[in-house]
Parts: sequence; structure tokens; C-alpha cells
Amino acid sequence: MLGGGLYDPEIDPANFVRHVTNPYFPLVPGTTMIYEKVTDEGIERVEVTVTDETKEILGVTCTVVRDVASLNGEVEEDTFDWFAQDKEGNVWYFGEDTRELKDGRVVSLDGAWEAGVDHARPGIIMKAKPGVGDAYRQEFFLGEAEDMGKVIGLNQSVSVPFGNFSGCVQTKDFSPIEPGHLEHKYYAPGVGLVLEVSIHGNGRRTELVSVTKK
Repeated sequence: MLGGGLYDPEIDPANFVRHVTNPYFPLVPGTTMIYEKVTDEGIERVEVTVTDETKEILGVTCTVVRDVASLNGEVEEDTFDWFAQDKEGNVWYFGEDTRELKDGRVVSLDGAWEAGVDHARPGIIMKAKPGVGDAYRQEFFLGEAEDMGKVIGLNQSVSVPFGNFSGCVQTKDFSPIEPGHLEHKYYAPGVGLVLEVSIHGNGRRTELVSVTKK
């Protein structure tokens, strides 16, 4: 799914299922996952909630996930992400409605995109059967959202405040429009994303600290 050719994956709504059940990226409505990272400015906290809402994009019913990032208790970004799973088990990312805030006011919509609008195309956020060396586009909106991923490890072990995990998939996430941005992410079976490590510069960790379910 990478290369110099035109990126235009065929999306057939009949090839998608209603729920996202991939073991490395399960989206169960009512689940809230909280992540924390120590920065020079303070504690960055990200609250990710799988809602019971859906959004139809390119004829596909997507699960809506809300992602709220705050620094020292002040909300800096409020985002709605849209995901759907195909019949093979691949989880697709269909876009995001993101708002950057300052003192409670929206100051930027940079990074927002929706598959099918202005030639934006969906990408894969998690393969059905990840294999080392697999590379894929996670999103594609030229010049705005071009994140890519590559599987670089399987059966990895990770320790974060929420617990110890084994059998994790490790990916390298990068973007040609942000050459200084490189992360390693770890996905635990039955849980999803448990750890992000910033590779360039500081090696800071964004760690899963809690999971609650309704």
C-alpha cells in the first residue's frame, strides 16, 4: 500500500462489518482509555472514548471515537475519529474532525479530513494479521494527513501503569510531511494501544494508565 503510484483503495461498503473487533484494535462502545505523558510543560493527558455513535462515510458505517487531549488540566485538542473494519479483519481509518483549542476557544482545524472529501482517502490503522515488514498508509489527504505505519515487531512485552502485556504488535509510525516525527507504538491483544514512544529527540512515553467500561 506504499509506493509512488496513485493511492486510491477500492472501498465497497458490502465488504465491511458493523463492529470493530480486531484483537489489537478493539472498539467496544462505552470503553474509555486514558493515557499520560510527562512533558517539559507538565502532564499531557489523553482520554479516548469509544462512543455508541456512528457516521456513514463512502457508504460505510464507521464507529465514532472521541479523543480529548489536555495539558495540566486544560483541553488543547478535541477530536472525533472514524473507524471501520472490513470482513478480513483490517481496521480502516476514515478521517477525523479535530479542533485545537486555546483558553476554551477553537484556534485551528488543521489535520481534519474525511475520506471522499477533497480527494482524501482512508487508510489502514491495524492489519487483520500483522506481519513484520508490513507497511501501509494509515490516512491520505495530500499535504495535510499522510501518516504511514510499518510493523517492526511481534510478541513484544510492554510494562505501563495499567499493567504488563505480552504478545504486543510493535509498529513504526511516520509521515513524509513531518520528517522529524517518528513513533513506535505497541498494541496489546484484547486491549489495543498501550504505549507510544517518541523516537526522535526525547524518547518520551505516552502510557496507558487506566481503562474503564460502562
